[in-house]
Amino acid sequence: METQQKKHAALADIFNKDEARVDWHDQTLWFVRSKRDRLTHDIPEWEELRNTASQIKNHVLSRLQDYLLAFEKNAQANGVQVHWAADAREHNQIVCELLKKHGIDRMVKSKSMLTEECHLNDYLADNGIEVIDSDLGERIVQLAKEMPSHIVLPCIHKKKEEIGDIFHEHLGTAAGVSDPQILTETARQHLRDVFVTRKAALTGVNFAIAETGEMVVCTNEGNADMGAHLADIHIASMGIEKLIPKRAHLGVFLRLLTRSATGQPITTYSSHFRKPRKGQEMHVILVDNGRSRQLGRPDFKNSLKCIRCGACMNTCPVYRRSGGHSYHHAISGPIGSILAPNLDMEKFADLPFASTLCGSCSNVCPVKIDIHNQLYKWRQELVKAGYTDKKKTMAMKLMATTLASPTKFRLAGKMGRFTLKYAPFTVNNSLNPWYKGREMPVPPKQSFSEWYKERNR
Repeated sequence: METQQKKHAALADIFNKDEARVDWHDQTLWFVRSKRDRLTHDIPEWEELRNTASQIKNHVLSRLQDYLLAFEKNAQANGVQVHWAADAREHNQIVCELLKKHGIDRMVKSKSMLTEECHLNDYLADNGIEVIDSDLGERIVQLAKEMPSHIVLPCIHKKKEEIGDIFHEHLGTAAGVSDPQILTETARQHLRDVFVTRKAALTGVNFAIAETGEMVVCTNEGNADMGAHLADIHIASMGIEKLIPKRAHLGVFLRLLTRSATGQPITTYSSHFRKPRKGQEMHVILVDNGRSRQLGRPDFKNSLKCIRCGACMNTCPVYRRSGGHSYHHAISGPIGSILAPNLDMEKFADLPFASTLCGSCSNVCPVKIDIHNQLYKWRQELVKAGYTDKKKTMAMKLMATTLASPTKFRLAGKMGRFTLKYAPFTVNNSLNPWYKGREMPVPPKQSFSEWYKERNR
């Protein structure tokens, strides 16, 4: 897509042209963040839960190979067919081959950020296979031919009137209808036929339990259950980091996940898939796609603890006011900004800089990923690799030279004050990124050093 070639700042500028939408987007996500705060503050052991989940994930990452093999063994014993995919291409090929093997050209899919990461829908469409997303938010953005803008709230950037227009164009509702109840009922009737007629269903995996070989899928709509239970073939796409050791650990994560995501006590449906029913095939695809590489990076491996709750997005002042599509990656926001460069440092070099480094993302992360520290470290890695903007790199070198010399520092200060006072037009223009969103300061009469010397005479 053309927009994917643009960088975060340019895409954010497009989103920011509609100020009313930006304000509404900001306020809506902060409302979700506030709900999260209220529910977590009601649990005295909240920090203990976070620490426990973090330690469990740390343990899994330290023995990932062992737990993957244990999961494979137990899943196969349950009658599940296990496949391994080194990257997105292999994952998509496996799904396509399974469907073609059974002569299936239509599939229903519940929410899976991994398949968004792998661009599965486009791949299957190119191979003559239709995919219908059954999550309501995902279906809306699919009809709009857009990527999800949020992990948990895929169409949070859309207003109900816009959804009404999409449904009018694609699902036949009356023009101008935007009543949420009518739109929801329309989607229900539309998807009911999809569930009944599709012989293959694909789901994501929220948690996989090595001890039992089962997979847990969390939804609020029950669409994953409808698809998987009615289909003859259930395919589960799973990133290799989704493992937890034992079923006893699951309660820790279920208490954290939805409170962090939407401010609910628990997801409406937490469904366990352990073995296929009689006459059904169940497949799980274990996907690497750069995760092993991230695991081998000491500064960034903790990002693999992510449970895809989206809390970091809901709190991030940059994401809230720039929109999810400005990140030009399947996973947006702070967590996406530390996952994306692992896949392609050059393509996603701008994303770690789309942050104030305020640390709010790390504060709300239910598994205690040090997100803001990793964003800072990614900046260092990108500068070393030469993937940052050349003009910015030169400016930083000039600034370092200036700050290292008291004489140059004083001279630069005098030049800056002179410019602001006598030639403000050289700073107050669209070429200065700071000027776009700020009023430039009134030039001080003297520098701090000059003031300090006078004070201490």
